[in-house]
Amino acid sequence: MASSSSSRHSSNNKLAESENASAENSNNMSWGIELWDQNDNLAIHTNRGIDALDKYANFLRDRVAIETEYAGKLRRLVKNYQPKKKEEEDNEFTSMQAFRNLLKEVGDLAGQREVVSESLQLQIIQGVTLLSKTLRDDRKKCLSDGAMLQQNLSTQLSSLERAKRNYEKAYRDSEKAVENYKKADMDLNLSRAEVERYKTIMTSKIQQSDDAKNEYANQLQKTNNLQQQHFSILLPAVLSRLQELDEKRTRGIREFIIGAAEVESSVAPIIARCMEGIVKAGESINEKEDSFKVIERYQSGFTPPTDIPFEDLSKLDPDSLQDHYSNSMSNHLTMRGTMSANKIKKRVGIFNIFGSNKEDFSDLPPNQQRKKLQAKIAELQQKIAQETNARDGLMKMKIVYETNSSLGNPMTVEGQLNESEHKLEKLKIDLKKYQGYFERANQAQVANNSPQANRNQLQNGHRTSRHSNGSADDHHDEGDDQPDDAGSLSSSASPESGLGTSHTSLPGSGQGSANENAIGEDAYFETEVEPLQPLGTCRALYPFEASSEGSIPMNEGEELQVIEIDQGDGWTRVRRANDSNGWDEGFVPTSYIECTLYA
Repeated sequence: MASSSSSRHSSNNKLAESENASAENSNNMSWGIELWDQNDNLAIHTNRGIDALDKYANFLRDRVAIETEYAGKLRRLVKNYQPKKKEEEDNEFTSMQAFRNLLKEVGDLAGQREVVSESLQLQIIQGVTLLSKTLRDDRKKCLSDGAMLQQNLSTQLSSLERAKRNYEKAYRDSEKAVENYKKADMDLNLSRAEVERYKTIMTSKIQQSDDAKNEYANQLQKTNNLQQQHFSILLPAVLSRLQELDEKRTRGIREFIIGAAEVESSVAPIIARCMEGIVKAGESINEKEDSFKVIERYQSGFTPPTDIPFEDLSKLDPDSLQDHYSNSMSNHLTMRGTMSANKIKKRVGIFNIFGSNKEDFSDLPPNQQRKKLQAKIAELQQKIAQETNARDGLMKMKIVYETNSSLGNPMTVEGQLNESEHKLEKLKIDLKKYQGYFERANQAQVANNSPQANRNQLQNGHRTSRHSNGSADDHHDEGDDQPDDAGSLSSSASPESGLGTSHTSLPGSGQGSANENAIGEDAYFETEVEPLQPLGTCRALYPFEASSEGSIPMNEGEELQVIEIDQGDGWTRVRRANDSNGWDEGFVPTSYIECTLYA
C-alpha cells in the first residue's frame, strides 16, 4: 500500500511538472517563429476570432432585451394587481397586507432585473463593441504591414531574378564572343582588322558578363539580407502583433463573461432579500387575526333574539287580542328576518352596516357606531393639528412682517390668520361634539351589557326580546313595545364590558307570561337558589379582577365549575366553593378560561 501511494504521489508530481512545462512552453511560443509561413491562415483565424467576439456581443444584446422585457412585464404585473380603491377596506387583513408586501418585493425584483439590463448594456456590451472595433482596426493594420513586407520581399526577389537572368545572358554572350574570337584568330583568311574587331567584341561581352555577375551578386546579397530580416524580424513582429490582438480578444471574452456574471451576482443579495421579504410576507399572515378583524369589522353589537315567551291569550283583554297578536307576529317576523343575509340587505334602514346617514352614526349598529365615531375623532384631531401648524406659521410670518415691513405687509396675513382661527375653532367644536357622541355611545354600551343589567331583566320574570334594530320589546307590557334608539343598545366583545344577552340556562328564563309576573320576585329568587347542575369544568388562563357587578374574580390556574356556557356575549357563568361551605357564582370572560364540558 505504501509503495502504491508513493507511486501515485510520484505520478502526480510528474503530471504537475509536465503541465508546468507545457504552460511555460506555451508562454514561450511565438506565432512569428512557429507560424512564419502561415500568414494567410493566421489572417483567417484572427478574423474568425473577432467574429466570435461580435457574436458574443449580439448574445448579450438579446439577453439585455429579454431582461428589459422581463422587468417591464413584472412591473405591469405588479401594477395590474395593485389593490383598487374599492379593495382598500380589506388592507387591514394580514393576508392582504402580505399580498401588498409581495407586490412590493416583486417590484423590487423588476428593479434588479433592470439594473442587470442597464449594467450589461453599459459595462459589458459597450466594452465588447469597443474591443471588437479596436481589434479589427489593429488586425487591418497588421495585415497591411505584413502585405507591405511581403511586397518588399517579392520586389527584391524579382530584382534578384532579373539580375540573375541578365547575368546568365551576359555570360552566354561573353562565351560566344570568346569562341568567335578564337575562330577568327585561327582563320587565316581574315584580316588583322577583322580579328581585332572580334577581340573587341569579346572584351566587351566579357565586361558585360562581369558587370551582370556583380549585379547579380549584389542583388543576391540584398535579397538574402532582406529575406533574413523579413523572416527573423519584420514578419515575426507583425505576426506577434496578430498574436497579441488575438490573445487580447480571448482575454477580453474571458473578462466580459466573468464581468457579466458579476453584474448578476451583484444583485443576487438584493434578490435574496426580496425572496426573504416574500417569505416574511407569507409568514406574517395570521388566520386568527384576520378572523378577529372580520368580527371587528362586521360585528353589529346586537344580541341574538332570545326565547319567544309563551303568551297566555286567556289572560288578555278580548278587545286588544287582535292588536296584540298582530304586534307579536310582527316582532317574531322581524327577529326571523335578521337572521338572513338577504334580509339584512333589504333592512338597510335598520342595520345599515355599509353606511350611515346620521351625524352621530346612531343608525349604525353599536360597535360600528363607535368605530365610525373613533375614526371621525381621529380625523378631526389630525385636521386640528394641521390647522394649528398652519396658524402658527401664519403668526410667525405676521411677526416677521411687522418686524421688517420690507418683507411684506402684515395685513395681508391678517385675513388668512382670521380664516385659520375660524376654521380651527369650528374643528374644535366638531371634535367636542363627536367626543360627546362617543361618550354617550360608550355609556349606553356599558349600561346595556353589564351582567347586572342582564340579571335585572331576568328578575322581572320574563325576557326582553332584542329586535334587529336594537330595540327592547317587553312582551308583558303591551304599551311599551316601541323601539329605542339603535345607537344606545348594543353588546361588547371586550371581556369586562358586561353581558349583552340573557343566558338561557338561568331559572325562569323560558317563560315570560303575565302569569309568571304575578308570581313576583320572591318566587324567582326561590327558584334561583336551587343549584344549577354543572355543565363542565374550566381552568383560568389569566387572573381576572371582577370590576363589573355580577362577575367574580379568579386566579390564574384556578379550577371552576361551568354552570352556564357563553351565549355569544363573551361571558361564561362559573361556580366555586367558598370558605363557608357555600358557593360563589358569577360571570368571567370566556377568553380568560379554558373549558372542558361534560359529554
